[in-house]
Amino acid sequence: MAGRYQLDGVDLRILSELQEDGRVRNNELAHRVGVSAPNCLRRLKSLVSRGVIKAVRAILDERLLGYEVVSFVAIQLGSQAQPILETFETSVAAMPRIQQCWRISGDTDYLLKCVAPSVESMRQQLLHFAAMPNVKNVRSFPVLGVAKDVPLPVEDIAAATAPVV
Repeated sequence: MAGRYQLDGVDLRILSELQEDGRVRNNELAHRVGVSAPNCLRRLKSLVSRGVIKAVRAILDERLLGYEVVSFVAIQLGSQAQPILETFETSVAAMPRIQQCWRISGDTDYLLKCVAPSVESMRQQLLHFAAMPNVKNVRSFPVLGVAKDVPLPVEDIAAATAPVV
């Protein structure tokens, strides 16, 4: 499978620990995974340089910070020509209230996770999407609550069968 790296049990434990606590200090992380601090740091730097770890950041509570409305928005474009996709993605990248944007297959071209301080603000955001060039359809799915939000299941990764890249 392209893009996969061979990871051993220590690498997987490092990834698991970091998903639980991205602020853990190297000495503590080394202790938790059972290796020396220099070895842990070397492995951590390798995981970062290979892109296995894309970023370490805080997960914020939208509602506690004034974003009362969280919504998933499905966008269907009038065409899937590459220049149209690129134009849409460039526009979306400049919109700070869009937290995530996925290009997907099927009747919908994009699925966006959006935040807004109010229902009216979200309504305005949806109207803005509808007015964008080449947007054919906009559907909104307001979030009522989160039923599950867990880290990536690194324990499922079959390290022994992953090809070296």
